[in-house]
Amino acid sequence: MLKKFKVWYKNVFGSRREQVREEAMDVKNHRVEIREVTYFVAKALFTDIPEMIEIERAVYAGKAPWDSTAFANELRREKDRLYLVIRKEDKLLAFIGSTFDERTRDAHITNIAVLPEYQNRGIGRFLLATMIKKAKKLNYKSVSLEVRISNKNAQKLYRDLDFEQTGIKRGYYFGDHEDAADMTLYLKADPDADADE
Repeated sequence: MLKKFKVWYKNVFGSRREQVREEAMDVKNHRVEIREVTYFVAKALFTDIPEMIEIERAVYAGKAPWDSTAFANELRREKDRLYLVIRKEDKLLAFIGSTFDERTRDAHITNIAVLPEYQNRGIGRFLLATMIKKAKKLNYKSVSLEVRISNKNAQKLYRDLDFEQTGIKRGYYFGDHEDAADMTLYLKADPDADADE
């Protein structure tokens, strides 16, 4: 009897959860206004990977922490990964990636980068806010990320968005072995999301 109930429950409520997840992970290509400037937002495609690597090189002093294989592996995992790009006049300016872990109910920002000449224009904040909204829609508990200890500008942005430092990962970064600060934004439960399930 319990087994039949579990099957029934999964059929009724599991499909609703899957529908919510599909809606949350779906991104339509669209224009957005950020500080009175129009940009184009889209889900990252395999054809964006070379430009994403170039943005990394511009941000990380000529080095690209991720290669094309790493990005391709991430983009293939459409069920639990989401990568967004922002363009202006067909030039890729920024991107963000996140894993959405159903088990831990955490959206982990794997990568965010904005071309240096377009930093401090609200683009990074917009991308983070988008991922936070998606995590809230999925009724997740948290959004987490790592940031270089030396990257004070990024840490300030994360703190402005209510992330708090939750730990240190010693020697985390490949190459220079710089430490990373673990930062987490704890999300409040959405009572409406529970009512839908």
